[in-house]
Amino acid sequence: MTSRIPSAAASLFTRRRCAQVFGASAALVLSAALLPAAHAADKPKVALVMKSLANEFFLTMEQGAKAHQKENSGKYTLVANGIKDETDTAAQIRMVEQMVAQKVDALVIAPADSKALVPAIKNAIDKGVLVVNIDNRFDTAALKEKGIKVPFVGPDNRAGAKLVGDALAKTLKSGDKVGIIEGVSTTFNAQQRTLGYQDAMKAAGITVVGVQSGQWEIDKGNTVAAGMMREHPDLKALLAGNDSMALGAVAAVKAAGKTGKVAVVGYDNISAIKPMLKDGRVLATADQYAAKQAVFGIETALKALADKTPQAQMPEEVKTDVVLVTKDSK
Repeated sequence: MTSRIPSAAASLFTRRRCAQVFGASAALVLSAALLPAAHAADKPKVALVMKSLANEFFLTMEQGAKAHQKENSGKYTLVANGIKDETDTAAQIRMVEQMVAQKVDALVIAPADSKALVPAIKNAIDKGVLVVNIDNRFDTAALKEKGIKVPFVGPDNRAGAKLVGDALAKTLKSGDKVGIIEGVSTTFNAQQRTLGYQDAMKAAGITVVGVQSGQWEIDKGNTVAAGMMREHPDLKALLAGNDSMALGAVAAVKAAGKTGKVAVVGYDNISAIKPMLKDGRVLATADQYAAKQAVFGIETALKALADKTPQAQMPEEVKTDVVLVTKDSK
């Protein structure tokens, strides 16, 4: 005899069974939903903080970093940001503080100021964030004062600028006058590029009539270039600390009616400078591989995280390449 469940009892049984099945299914769905989050939590979170993204160099840097993260999406997550103005140090300090608050594992930074960012970096390290320095080196004395060590991953800016200066010197003669348009004067890379230019000019017997800051920007570079040419009508060349200021200098040379009479050189090899290299408005620049700069720093940070290398035991410096670029470069 086959037993039968009374209709009321059957209805209760069905509801209970459905609840059990739904509960099990929901648990499976919830578990599946949590898996990616748990997996993501296992990946280190790297913050990239740059200088002005209005500068093509840093925009290219950001694009290179994002492309690298996309190719290595299983290895780490990336948060990238930059300031709007090359001199807005306060905004960059706030960015660093935000990244610390978001509990990033590593911070790769191109500081807008070699000294002013050091206290914020000290705080980040104290909170357990691994810090790697790219593009513009932190001031050694400022780091020492705070008792911290931050590896610098990047090129020798002085050597790179000397390559550019040497190329210019070959077109000039001893005793000629030139002016240097410097980047933000409190930054290490601006200082090093100026020194590299001065090294080349001194070796060739060429007179540097002045060094003035163009703040890394086109408009300010233009103003400085125009002022130098007015003050020194016999000026033969302008050596700009980056290509943005070189663009401003080229415009100033044109406005002064001195195209072909006052040479211009730059540094960074941004795409906007390439047509000017071809037609001679810019004589030379240096390429330090913007797209790779952040990647070198990110890879240094990831290796340290994987190896559990403490901040204090990281290498002091990781050298990257810088090469001369002229119209004849391939």
